[in-house]
Amino acid sequence: MRFALCLSAAAAALCASAWAASQTASQTAAVPDAPAPLPAPPRPGRITVLPSRLPEKPSLPPAFSISVEPLSFSAPGPLYLGQRNSLVSLDFLDENRLLFTFRVPGLMRREFAENDAGEERQIRAVVLSLPAGAVLAEALWTVHDRARYLWMLKDGHFLLRDRENLGLGDASLELKPLLRFPGPVTWLEMDPAGDYLVADSREPAAVTPKPGEVPSPATASASITVDGQKAAPQAETVVRILRRESGKVMLVSRVRSSVHLPINSSGYLESLRASGTQWVVNLNYFSGGSKVLGRVESACSPLLEFLSDRSVLSTGCFSDGQGRLTALSADGRRLWEARTGDTAVWPLIVRSPDGSHLAREALAVSHPVSPRAPIDREDIKGQLVEVIDAANGAVALETTASPALDAGGNVAFSPSGHRVAVLNGGAIQVFELPPSAALPDPLPAQPLP
Repeated sequence: MRFALCLSAAAAALCASAWAASQTASQTAAVPDAPAPLPAPPRPGRITVLPSRLPEKPSLPPAFSISVEPLSFSAPGPLYLGQRNSLVSLDFLDENRLLFTFRVPGLMRREFAENDAGEERQIRAVVLSLPAGAVLAEALWTVHDRARYLWMLKDGHFLLRDRENLGLGDASLELKPLLRFPGPVTWLEMDPAGDYLVADSREPAAVTPKPGEVPSPATASASITVDGQKAAPQAETVVRILRRESGKVMLVSRVRSSVHLPINSSGYLESLRASGTQWVVNLNYFSGGSKVLGRVESACSPLLEFLSDRSVLSTGCFSDGQGRLTALSADGRRLWEARTGDTAVWPLIVRSPDGSHLAREALAVSHPVSPRAPIDREDIKGQLVEVIDAANGAVALETTASPALDAGGNVAFSPSGHRVAVLNGGAIQVFELPPSAALPDPLPAQPLP
């Protein structure tokens, strides 16, 4: 089996079905006798190189581990490789409670409703106390596709997506209806505070919302411009920015396909090509108008993320195809920059709720990938996890995740950013992170509509 290559980091993140996946043998990570050396924080004007190899053992010993075998978790088999199925979600409810949800293997039904398309599956959810790992609550949910289903909020609540419905849950694992869309939700993301949602849904070209559904484009007052291009009115994907608690739609457009739209409490980001390999990072305010935050260098269209209201991460690439990470402050200053190796591919970024850290997890492969040199399963050696200080680029932790999951869900930060949990070798390993550096000053407050 050969895997297709995504040449653009942005395209790889936006096309949920374009990634490759891998399988790695389940193994128990050994606790090191002494921490392995990590790269020094990048100096201003210097580009550091992040490791692309799998470490033999974590650079920090885990504070504690919780075995997942008693919870009935089993590693996915090879049938799921390359399909970007969301099989696990690991999330902190607070500093001392962990929510672990995962697909329960079972027999496939031969009969199903017309709109199920045979995608129905069971998700087991357990709330674990830390550090003991005692089960505090458990539940079994049914969802009807294989995409990401759970997003953690900052107040101990979480969002659960199933088709066109968003439910709100808490530590009791009881679910309450929150929002219903006129069509199935295909993409969801939030601002760092979790107050606003970007939701993509597949809908007919003209639809009248039913009672209780969020408004359609015909009832909204403004549209979204993505990467300098206006939305296409004939498309079937509807992008909405809305307030999470009230469901009020702030901006809406129809687009050709699902888009990544990074937002914070003031507006949304877009990257605009300047000249050569330079890109302008532009912030469009919800209240109207825009502001240039700064410029980044990238040979491909960069993927932008808000790490917090005070910092932005650009994931781009060098001309040789290696990855390029650039962190900017709110006023456009470059905080740090790093090069990622060409044998660590298809990365995922996980940010801590407080914005102090980010985790970059990528598949470690035996050779650089190109259109002329695709990879087989045998070329994928595992999944590398690097935890990085968002303020200065210092690597706080280097470890592995096992089994390797191409859709992620196997790394989570606690609300304070002081702890990170990694699913590895049949256990949830929880690491205590060193203190992070100070973040830049926050963005100036902007009035919201």
